[in-house]
Amino acid sequence: MRLHTLRVTAFGPFGATQEIDFDALSAAGLFLLHGPTGAGKTSVLDAVCYALYGAVPGARQSPGTSLRSDHAPVDLPTEVQLDLTVGGRRLEITRRPAQPRPKKRGGGHTTEKAQTWLREYDPEDGWRGLSKSHQEIGEEITQLVGMSREQFCQVVLLPQGDFARFLRADAEARGRLLGRLFDTRRFAAVEERLAELRRTAEAQVKAGDDQILALAQRIAQAAGPAARECPMPDVQPGDPGLADAVLGWAATARSGARERLDIAASVLATAEHRHAGARSTLDDERELAALQERYAETRRRADAVEAGRAAHEEARERLARARKADLVGPALDLREEAERAHRRASEARGRARARLPETLADAGAEQLAALEHRLREELGGLESARRAEQRSAEIDDERAALERQARADDELVRDSEGWLAGWETTRRDLQARLDAALEAATRTELLARRLDPARRRLDAARSRDALAVDVTAAEQRLTDTREHAVSTHERWLDLRERRLRDIAAELAGQLTAGEPCAVCGAPDHPAPARPSDGHVDRATEEAAERTHRAAEEARAEADQALALVRERHARARAEAEGTDDHAPDDDTSGTAPTVAALAALVDTLADEHAEAYRTAAGAHAAREALAAAEREQRRRSEERQRADQRAAARTSRRESLDGERASLDEVLDRARGGYAGVAEHAAVLQRRIALLVEAAGAVREEETAADRLKEADDRLADAAFRAGFETPEAAAATLLDDAGQRTLQHRIDAWQAEAAAVADRLAETTARDAAGRPPAAPDKAREAFDRAERALREAAAGLDSARERCAELGRLSRRAADEVRGLGPVREEYERVARLAGLTAGTSADNARKMRLEAYVLAARLEQVAAAATARLQRMSSGRYQLVHSDARTGGRRAGLGLHVIDAWTGRERDTATLSGGETFFASLALALGLADVVTDEAGGVRLDTLFIDEGFGSLDDQTLDEVLDVLDSLRERDRSVGIVSHVADLRRRIPAQLEVVKERHGSAVRLRAGADGLSD
Repeated sequence: MRLHTLRVTAFGPFGATQEIDFDALSAAGLFLLHGPTGAGKTSVLDAVCYALYGAVPGARQSPGTSLRSDHAPVDLPTEVQLDLTVGGRRLEITRRPAQPRPKKRGGGHTTEKAQTWLREYDPEDGWRGLSKSHQEIGEEITQLVGMSREQFCQVVLLPQGDFARFLRADAEARGRLLGRLFDTRRFAAVEERLAELRRTAEAQVKAGDDQILALAQRIAQAAGPAARECPMPDVQPGDPGLADAVLGWAATARSGARERLDIAASVLATAEHRHAGARSTLDDERELAALQERYAETRRRADAVEAGRAAHEEARERLARARKADLVGPALDLREEAERAHRRASEARGRARARLPETLADAGAEQLAALEHRLREELGGLESARRAEQRSAEIDDERAALERQARADDELVRDSEGWLAGWETTRRDLQARLDAALEAATRTELLARRLDPARRRLDAARSRDALAVDVTAAEQRLTDTREHAVSTHERWLDLRERRLRDIAAELAGQLTAGEPCAVCGAPDHPAPARPSDGHVDRATEEAAERTHRAAEEARAEADQALALVRERHARARAEAEGTDDHAPDDDTSGTAPTVAALAALVDTLADEHAEAYRTAAGAHAAREALAAAEREQRRRSEERQRADQRAAARTSRRESLDGERASLDEVLDRARGGYAGVAEHAAVLQRRIALLVEAAGAVREEETAADRLKEADDRLADAAFRAGFETPEAAAATLLDDAGQRTLQHRIDAWQAEAAAVADRLAETTARDAAGRPPAAPDKAREAFDRAERALREAAAGLDSARERCAELGRLSRRAADEVRGLGPVREEYERVARLAGLTAGTSADNARKMRLEAYVLAARLEQVAAAATARLQRMSSGRYQLVHSDARTGGRRAGLGLHVIDAWTGRERDTATLSGGETFFASLALALGLADVVTDEAGGVRLDTLFIDEGFGSLDDQTLDEVLDVLDSLRERDRSVGIVSHVADLRRRIPAQLEVVKERHGSAVRLRAGADGLSD
């Protein structure tokens, strides 16, 4: 990393812009940054750190601390710009912290956010912007520099009181710094990768052990009692002997289960033998009990048969008499039916005579029939009168209908005449409505043709007013860019003139002793020109020229943008002022129409167009209404004509009906015979005829029923005598129906069948012999059988359980063995990875010094750093001290990154903390320089071309100071520069290249002294 130019504005003690040319300072290899206390020497280093990392070192970045200079004008922003080369890239970093600024409108201040810009220089394209993001720029710079802000301040920018911290840092802190400098992340990544592989393999092994233990738990459950005799081994997932312990324990469990299987088979055989004996005993007892019960039941049935013998004989006798009475049954049925018929006929005759007049109460059937015939003749004479009466009613209904039609036609005629009276007025109104709608349609088209141009003019007027504002803004931008271009052009010419005045000094700066001058060709350069105050180099002039060209380009772009906006404004104004034959009277061509006037015109035309459109929309309805009214006029005229025709027809029909009604009234008066009507007279006759017919029939039916009853009595008496009964009543008392006879027959048959069955069972010898034996005990035999059966089931269940247990144990044991075999390669891989991870992490017993892999690599680098530092430390200490790397462990910490100093005067190795203040300073300086050498030589490291040392030289004596400066001066051999920040007066005499910070009333300023006589502001 090499610094080129630092430009600070309103930063810390610097109230104005100060520029520091590090290229001029670094040309000498060793330069001094000095000035009075509080002038701002450290602020220069703070600006470098702020430009790189956006923060200053140490406590100066504490909350509430402002980086803005109190001497700066309110309108001058605080800014730091650093031009540097890092990682082979030329970059420019510009940072502005958050700071207050005056508000653009109104009074007071507002806080402006922090801003950052990053640019990169390309030899072909010049400077080009890369990013404006704080985060992106911070990540890019940190990656290129290779150090954090704290590490940068410790290695490159050693601040006051902190430059010995690296020397005295512990192993962990020293390791973090060296790891970033030497890019040993790949070794740390190897450690992390091995640790991750170990964790992954360990997780796989533990997952496999969990599977094995889960199978062991299932084996313990399947083993049952055998597992209690041999408990499961107490192992945890990951234990080395877990697999062998589980497999051995499973084999023991299988052996115990097979022994229990043999025992269960023996128990089952014994239970089967006992069960067969109990079954035989139970069958014998059941058979004996059945025989004894059969004999006892037979005796009970024999007693019952003897007890029912008398009833059996009585039933046989009664059935025989009933069968004789069956011969008299038909005669009895006939006599009962004749008696019922005679009773019904007598009741019907009584009811019929009760409805007849008293004069006919004792009349016979012939007398009643004669009276019926006479009344029927009279009823036949009333039939023609009934038809005449029905026709008279029809005539009345027809007359009423004619009257209703007459009233309806009268109402229709009155309504039609009233409507037709206003027909002409209605027709004229509808025609006028239609004419107005057609006229409105024509007006709508005319207004539509005027409305669209008016709207376009309104839009153009609005665009014209908006573009007028844009024209004003563009003119202001053009004025600003033109002024900026003029100012940049003047500055460029001024810088060019100043450079030409000092061109001799610029050419003198390129002279080399012994080389010919490019102007005069002389090899001797006795009095080279010196640059004056405010000397301008070529880069500054070129930068000003580029700024001028950029300003000219911005002016040209602003001029082009103004022309474009003016052209658009002119088009909009012309369109807004376009002529219109229908424009309002106050719209003259001499005055540009306003937006309000055009908006009013558009609103007026839109309202008129909407009103005309609404009126025109009713044309179709008006046309339809007129056609409907004409159809209604024709319909009402026709209806009035038809009503007149129907009135004439009704008059003729009334006359015809009146004549017919007169002839019918004469016939009806004769036929009513004192009744209200013919129908009433006919109904009375019909009722009388019905009573006579009913009474005559009842008399005839009673006479017939009496004859049939007398004949039935004679037949019954003859049948009872032939059947052997004294009277018909005796035969009737003995008579039974079919159901009664079947019941008696079933009772007789059942007794005979039971008597025969009892006789057969009493003849059985087996039942009789069983009855002579002691009573059977089947319940006790059943209890014994149940006990034997339960024992058999339990023995069978035990055998099945033992078989299933043995089969399950075998299956689970095979699965466990498969799991162990499958886990073998994983376990071997885990053991191999665990050994490597422990070795690289420093936790393995094989790693005697407990050094991590990254620490081991950094220890090698630290040995190189110590060797490089010793080369300078011996010169600084006159050969007394040298730095050595120590890999010894201190306390409980790991070894690898220790630093000791060897004192040649005592020959002892001791800790660096025992050095004095001055010794600590030049030892730290030697270590920092050695660290920079090793980092630069490291292929993947960061090149540190510039170092800053802030104070510490005041603790050195003159001899040591000379030796330290000689060492620092030797750095030019490696194209490296060292900046010393100190106020020691002797250093100003010893170091010709100086940057002086001057403390003034209006803010500090810097002065560059490149040689013994050259001094510039």
